[in-house]
Amino acid sequence: MKFKITKASLLEGLQRVQNIVGTRSTLPILANTLVVAEDKKLKFTTTDMDVTISCVVEAEVQKGGSTTLPVKRLSGIVRELPDKNIEFEIDDKDVATLKCESSFFKIIGLKTDEFPPMPKIETKYSYHLDQGVFKEMLRKTSYAASTDETRYVLNGILLNFKGNKLAMVATDGRRLALVEQEVEFPKEAEISVIVPTKAVNELLHTLGDEGELKIRATAMQIIFEFGTVVISSKLIEGTYPNFRQVIPVKCEERITVERESLLTSLRRVALLTNDKSNATKLTFGKNKIVISTITPDVGEARETIPIKYTGKEITVAFNPEFMMDPLRNLSNDEIFVELTDDLSPGVIKCDIPFLYVLMPMRIN
Repeated sequence: MKFKITKASLLEGLQRVQNIVGTRSTLPILANTLVVAEDKKLKFTTTDMDVTISCVVEAEVQKGGSTTLPVKRLSGIVRELPDKNIEFEIDDKDVATLKCESSFFKIIGLKTDEFPPMPKIETKYSYHLDQGVFKEMLRKTSYAASTDETRYVLNGILLNFKGNKLAMVATDGRRLALVEQEVEFPKEAEISVIVPTKAVNELLHTLGDEGELKIRATAMQIIFEFGTVVISSKLIEGTYPNFRQVIPVKCEERITVERESLLTSLRRVALLTNDKSNATKLTFGKNKIVISTITPDVGEARETIPIKYTGKEITVAFNPEFMMDPLRNLSNDEIFVELTDDLSPGVIKCDIPFLYVLMPMRIN
């Protein structure tokens, strides 16, 4: 196996696939990337047995073949090399010789037959979206997914393809983020799947801002194809809670707030909270919101935001981090806060198909 490749192309391929490789893998082969050289192309593949990612880059292939090489070590070497062509030669014992100007390295690889095969999906249906649109949907919801391993079914994002719409949902039981997008597909292709957080993070890292994304899914596996990248992931088994039941049917008051003002005020007040006392009070009164917190042994903070509001006064307490998460990930100038009383869930909406339900905190 012999090929020549530019530093930029090689680094691009390695950086696309190296993220899912853990530092403490039980199987040595899982620390390696499968490298296949053929037809003026190099294909890199890595896996952790749950998520598999592959990427194709251009190369000058003199002799085709395949091997597996330690991806993090290889990436570290390539990053330090001069910005020139790199020559590779791999012998039949999977030892790679690498030359770049005056630099010379020998890297010991492992046989390709130890590397797990790329998952295949048998389905005639696929869903087509814009990469940038899907990436934005992930950004607007993924922060609300649970990290509690005892509620494993919530450790990911629900993709609900139904009625020519994709509803993307994440919840940890205390808050819920939902965003919807119109997608065309036949009725018999309707499906609900839960994509684990690790695959979601990989998609956020590798998806572009434009270009087509093709999704194929079965009950056990999902594949995302875009550009020169393919990401395959096992799905979370189980039944996702009925997210529509959590959304309040009607709220008594709807308040328009400038998103950036609310975010910066919450950020400042949250500096005075701690792990034991992290509730922040929001009092919606005549033409103003007062955001405050009192933390024993720490101090107190208060901010006032002018708004247009003449409804009833409502004081409600929220976890400030949970309140800030959607504000950080939205780009709208204005948001709408919908409330009923101090014990009912609050809802954040904006002028796109997005909503965020947040449970209030009880305070003395």
